[in-house]
Amino acid sequence: MTSELSAATFKLADQAALSPAQQQLEQTLLTFIRKHRQQPDTGLFVIHGDAGTGKSAVLAAAFSRLQALSRSEKPNDLQNTTNYLVVNHNEMLKIYKRLAGDDPDLRKKDFQKPTPLINRLTKTDTMADVVFIDEAHLLLTQPDRYNKFTGHNQLTELIKHSRVVVLVFDTRQVLKLKSYWQTSDLAPFLALYPHETFNLDEQFRMNGNADVVNWIDQFTQGNLSPKPVDKQFDFKVFSDGQPMYDLIRQRDHEVSLSRLVATADFPYVVNHGTWYVTAGSLKIPWDKVNLTDDPWALRSETLNEVGSIYTIQGFDLNYAGVVLGPSVGYDAATDTVVVHPERYEDQEAFKNRDDLGNLAPLKAQIIFNSINVLMKRGRYGLYLYAVDPALRQRLLAL
Repeated sequence: MTSELSAATFKLADQAALSPAQQQLEQTLLTFIRKHRQQPDTGLFVIHGDAGTGKSAVLAAAFSRLQALSRSEKPNDLQNTTNYLVVNHNEMLKIYKRLAGDDPDLRKKDFQKPTPLINRLTKTDTMADVVFIDEAHLLLTQPDRYNKFTGHNQLTELIKHSRVVVLVFDTRQVLKLKSYWQTSDLAPFLALYPHETFNLDEQFRMNGNADVVNWIDQFTQGNLSPKPVDKQFDFKVFSDGQPMYDLIRQRDHEVSLSRLVATADFPYVVNHGTWYVTAGSLKIPWDKVNLTDDPWALRSETLNEVGSIYTIQGFDLNYAGVVLGPSVGYDAATDTVVVHPERYEDQEAFKNRDDLGNLAPLKAQIIFNSINVLMKRGRYGLYLYAVDPALRQRLLAL
């Protein structure tokens, strides 16, 4: 793969670049596949890990190795197996398909969105040997007419048509009620099928030390702590969005892959004109619908846009400038970060459900999850601007 592509994505690394924990995971995973591929019950292998812990990197490395064995002319126990990697995320799917062109053992057809694969396997009444699911927390947990999914849970349907299912799962990256997962929601699946779990907890994306990662973790639980200092990670809070954007442009000129991103707090209607994010004196367009095969972060013109959780989730940037919109506020009485779901503009994320009980805490969690996704994009730096004046002043005071 090109150095640009490697730098721009979720660091799909070769075997030598995998950490000891990642290499152990890859070996454990392939051993599990060999053990369960010919068993009567579907085997489930669950990989847990926070944003930036290298889940997609090791998943892609293991899938490439599996396909090399499947397509090898030398007889082996995984030769001629039928395997897929699915992800319910358009921008990540583009990266996987591009990587297929750089790997002789991969084909673009190996990578699918879940609904088309489910529908095809159902129609032909066939079984896949192994299905890898990246970002499994984005799988639908209810029917969705827009996405042509008529079942009730995409994981259930994929298990029906697979001998082994490998899924990457992080409940802190759930971004919509229609794909709402809690860790406990996996329990019924694990109770029914033979399974193993593996936890990745080492931060690979962010060069920041443990204090930086902990600060973000605390923030996304509503807690504020002193701003960490780390010579290897540039962490700045801004009183206005324009100088933050100017610095992002400078960083992009210096090292590339530096972008503005924002919480979904600014109006946007697909294919209806240009919509803007406002951050103090800065007014800049939201990202446009991307009809190209190039992921948003790889296109040079997107330096003049603001990315969303849907264009940046799962990707690496070198520097990320994050605009915290009107839904993210501050409670001086408790000195905590608070969120206001009624100000969140992504109404598709809050599409009502009558099977989840009280939706208020779930909506708040989705907003905090989106902040976690955005704040953990940058390898070398995080820049923040808060639209809410009280939160902005409190952040500057830190």
